[in-house]
Amino acid sequence: MTEPAPAHPQLLRPRRGVERTTSTELFFDLVYVFTITQLSHYLSGNLDWPGVGRTAVLLGMVWLVWIYTVWMGNWLRPDRAPVRTTLLVVTLGSLLLAAALPTAFGGDGLLFAGAYAAVQIGRTVFAMWAIRGQPYVSDSFRQCLVWIAGTGLLALVGGLVGTPAREVIWIGVIAVDALGLATGFPVPGLGRSTPERWKVEGGHLAERCQAFVLIALGESILVTGGTLTQHLDRSGIFAFLLAFAGSVALWWVYFDRADTVMRALAEAGERAGRLSRLVFNYLHPVMVGGIVVTAVGDERLLHAPGHAVGWADALVVLGGPALFLAGHAAYQLVLGFAGVAGRVTATLLLLALTPGAVALGAPVAVTAGAALLVTAAVIVADRVSDRRVSQSRGPRSPLR
Repeated sequence: MTEPAPAHPQLLRPRRGVERTTSTELFFDLVYVFTITQLSHYLSGNLDWPGVGRTAVLLGMVWLVWIYTVWMGNWLRPDRAPVRTTLLVVTLGSLLLAAALPTAFGGDGLLFAGAYAAVQIGRTVFAMWAIRGQPYVSDSFRQCLVWIAGTGLLALVGGLVGTPAREVIWIGVIAVDALGLATGFPVPGLGRSTPERWKVEGGHLAERCQAFVLIALGESILVTGGTLTQHLDRSGIFAFLLAFAGSVALWWVYFDRADTVMRALAEAGERAGRLSRLVFNYLHPVMVGGIVVTAVGDERLLHAPGHAVGWADALVVLGGPALFLAGHAAYQLVLGFAGVAGRVTATLLLLALTPGAVALGAPVAVTAGAALLVTAAVIVADRVSDRRVSQSRGPRSPLR
């Protein structure tokens, strides 16, 4: 039996290796520069356990909006007018989401939830229309829409109630979405979607997530540069150099093998869907969260480099890189790269240093320097390992 032709073939991305990010997608990303700044400022102003938990919830919901839009762009061509228009509408909705973020657990909860639900449901409906007739993928969108509509309505319920019920319900939104994605969005009568049938361009997804990591790192650079202008003295310049070196170290850890990751996912075939689901939907927000926490640590470093570190300071200065390295260890493990043990060791070391730094009253600058040395050790270990593997067996083939 012949498969039906796609209803809108001109809207579909051609499958020709790694598809590059378009200007429309980059314009969409601009909103998330503002969003990450909002998240960083929210965490900085609410640096206690409830504030950390709320920041994690907000990051989770923001990430769901961004990553599902990226997945849509993996199948559709953003340079076509209907797709471009939809992306611009999603950009506007994302801007409203970001604007409501600082008071999402206060008076603007319904605005935040409404923007979230409108973007998630509206974008999925459009994608289902644009891609109908495409074997397997159109079925996946129908199944996904049922779950997305459910979580969108759940988010609205959360926006209507007060705290702590709002926190619990929005955690439920993230958990239900994660469960739906992991199980293939099962729907009675429609079955479930399997990632082997998604026809994913893994290289494009890798490139898009690399862009988001750069956006998150950009927040650290903005904090570093902006704060330096207020502290142009010897200690301020030293703290500036230390914070900048920390951002470079995180960038180096992530991007040292970025091109290899992109090529490997582009060549992963049917495995690309399953791998992309795990590393991009589940693991990347962990790394992004680590970078956001690190940016808050940089702010504390730049404002008071000589002050004795407290628990809040230690948890952001040491905990940010630890969270990033933990996420990157899982990322490396899934993709089959070496260096997992080094990242796990570095994570545990950073966590172990936290109570010691507080007990000794170490200056914030010294604590940040310790975090930098641990992260730099991971980079050095990677370079040594890569050199040894190259000399003994040739380059390691990831994902095999």
